[in-house]
Amino acid sequence: MNAAIGDLPLERSIVLVGLMGSGKSAIGRRLAARIGMDFVDADSEIEEAAGLSINDIFEVHGEAAFRDGERRVIARLLSKPAHILATGGGAFMDPETRKTVKQRGISIWMRAEFDVLLRRVSRRDNRPLLKGDNKEEILRRLIEERYPVYGEADITVQSQDGPHEETVSEVIAAIKQFLENELRDGNRAASPNAAN
Repeated sequence: MNAAIGDLPLERSIVLVGLMGSGKSAIGRRLAARIGMDFVDADSEIEEAAGLSINDIFEVHGEAAFRDGERRVIARLLSKPAHILATGGGAFMDPETRKTVKQRGISIWMRAEFDVLLRRVSRRDNRPLLKGDNKEEILRRLIEERYPVYGEADITVQSQDGPHEETVSEVIAAIKQFLENELRDGNRAASPNAAN
């Protein structure tokens, strides 16, 4: 599928990273529709490949097995034609996954403040890393551990409460600026396969 941001061709996947509740899936779906790309949710692909829910994978096989499967699924997805990929909150923490994303995609950190994340994740009870009594403490720890690594993403966009379409417009503007900078600086060929 050929997509473009303005007059700039988009030949690499857009990989959304960030904590649970940061809006990766909600924004990713709308972004894909706006720019004419397919949307893929890595967690859904992992569930399909394993034949189990994320919660069941964690409970039956443990987090290490989940992360191993996640790494393989993301590498497979990024070897396909360009699309919008929403990853799980821990995916970008894996050095091998970060390297694959850097080589084959454009990473966007959907950065959200603590209170926004807490409000969003409290609506659901399907977050395996938030099992337990103190969701606030767990979420603060995840922010402390993960935000420095998420900061390695190519682009950062603030995820806030408000109309999703506004955030999608901010993401599109950030991608456009990123692509223009690459063209100006001559840092990268347009095709992900050229960077191997």
